[in-house]
Amino acid sequence: MSLELYLREQGDSGPVILLLHGLFGSSSNWGSVARGLAQRYRVLIPDLRNHGQSPHHPDVSYTAMTSDLLALLDGQRVQKAIVIGHSMGGKLGMHLALGYPQRVAGLAVVDMAPVAYQHRFDQVFRGFDAVDLASLGNRSDADASMAQHILQPGVRAFLQQNLQRVAGSWSWRCNLEALRNGQAEITGFEVPDHASYGGPASFIHGTLSDYVLPAYHQAIIRYFPATDICPVEGAGHWVYAEQPQRFSACLDRFLRTVK
Repeated sequence: MSLELYLREQGDSGPVILLLHGLFGSSSNWGSVARGLAQRYRVLIPDLRNHGQSPHHPDVSYTAMTSDLLALLDGQRVQKAIVIGHSMGGKLGMHLALGYPQRVAGLAVVDMAPVAYQHRFDQVFRGFDAVDLASLGNRSDADASMAQHILQPGVRAFLQQNLQRVAGSWSWRCNLEALRNGQAEITGFEVPDHASYGGPASFIHGTLSDYVLPAYHQAIIRYFPATDICPVEGAGHWVYAEQPQRFSACLDRFLRTVK
């Protein structure tokens, strides 16, 4: 069953770009990138299920999330889109391209590879759990509680974008229970061995990140034989935020290949 996703839009003409955020993120993460692309493209930026303002559901599988995207494209009367996805959104973009290549004009994957990762997010969930929402006074108090488990201020600030106050009560926008239970599915990668997407593709990754290692290049090329691998010097996992100009150079190079 597909869910109706909350959608932001930028631009009103040109080819359609679908921007997909990562785990614990939302459509707002793509703000400056979307504004830049909107000069030449119609940009669709959804909150994925269990994130942002979109509905919650216990099914966090890429099959379910792909169904959501197909319903969104159909609802927007879009036959084919250029898909750009970061992290979990990149993996979702891969699933869409491999399963429904006729709907994908081109695919850019940001700091993610078509492999199963060993990464777990237990420390992140401990940070969320450390915040007592019932007695929370303000966002500074939430940050102090999370800091016991998450040392990096930037990571805490990103996660706290999920904190909302509705009718006088604090809550998290993202569905922590479903995401916690679905960690193995989110970090995994299960597609048929023969799956392949022959359209234009680019894997843009930070050289300081461990998500796209040389050992993963063979898998990338097997599933996406027409791919370009574009390293961004000085960037970690948050490539487009840490090195925006170098990221844009990689993205522009990819977009020039999409007809």
